[in-house]
Amino acid sequence: MPEMNLNLSTTEGLLPGQVKKFYSRQLLEEMLPKLLHYENGQKRPLPAHNGKTIAFRKYQGFGAVTTPLGEGTPPDGQALSMTEVTATIAPYGGWTGISDTVSYTQLDPVISDAVKLMSDQAALSIDTLTRDVLHTGLNVRYAGGKTSRATLTDQDALTSEMIRQAVRFLKKVNAPQFIREGSHGYYMAIVGPDTVYQLQSDPDWKAVAEYQAKESIYTGEIGKLYGVVFVETSQAKIFPGAGAAGTDVAGTLIFGRDAYGVVDLSGVGANVETIVKPAGSSGTADPLNQTASVGWKVKGYVAAILQPDWLVRLECGVAA
Repeated sequence: MPEMNLNLSTTEGLLPGQVKKFYSRQLLEEMLPKLLHYENGQKRPLPAHNGKTIAFRKYQGFGAVTTPLGEGTPPDGQALSMTEVTATIAPYGGWTGISDTVSYTQLDPVISDAVKLMSDQAALSIDTLTRDVLHTGLNVRYAGGKTSRATLTDQDALTSEMIRQAVRFLKKVNAPQFIREGSHGYYMAIVGPDTVYQLQSDPDWKAVAEYQAKESIYTGEIGKLYGVVFVETSQAKIFPGAGAAGTDVAGTLIFGRDAYGVVDLSGVGANVETIVKPAGSSGTADPLNQTASVGWKVKGYVAAILQPDWLVRLECGVAA
């Protein structure tokens, strides 16, 4: 995952530079491992002075060339077919108040604890926003041969056959694969704890321990099956009580490269900020200089599905 550039903002410059850097780095290190849904999206920079709309690029591939080249005669050029998928960005953030007894001239464990909690919330927020957009796709398959979410029972488990069918579909629509050092092309899957054990019993399942010495691996990666790399997260989508007789339904995402887009949290512009304000910095809102605060802010974020056919959602019932 690319490195984020984060700014630590304070009031009246009361926080020494080295302390700012420490808390900024702490926020970064705590956020990164939790952004599993964000990680594989096509990333576009936050628009600078360009309103609230961001445009993601969507290209149309070229067909096969079956006519031989004429001797000394170049063929007609082909127009690059690129369309834009636009989405509206929005800011997000949160903060917490802390005691006025903490120190702002040195590293303070209370501030560090608050930054950790804020980074947890920031990562959870961005990951949830991204996940929920991805689960609005219409390319869905249901376990047990069912035709709707409402008919799924706790006996309708996620199966390796469903994975194979999803891979076949993605290959037929020419969904581009991910590539990493030491590996062949693969598709990505995001799966939750409620369903992953159903796949690990498949004899073709390859646990990450069997290949991690040869390949770069993702945070949360647990294994491979039929050309799909699986990452596990407790943030995988659950539809509570949406199945038959109130059965919870779990969603698993399998997708190719550039299936969806996200606003880049890294790069120029410091889209993500950690904000620490000492007691007394709020004027009349803090008349006795008693309330300090630690917060986080994302200036603008949105996720959007770019290629609906390159994203398959598998839904199954969750066993009690």
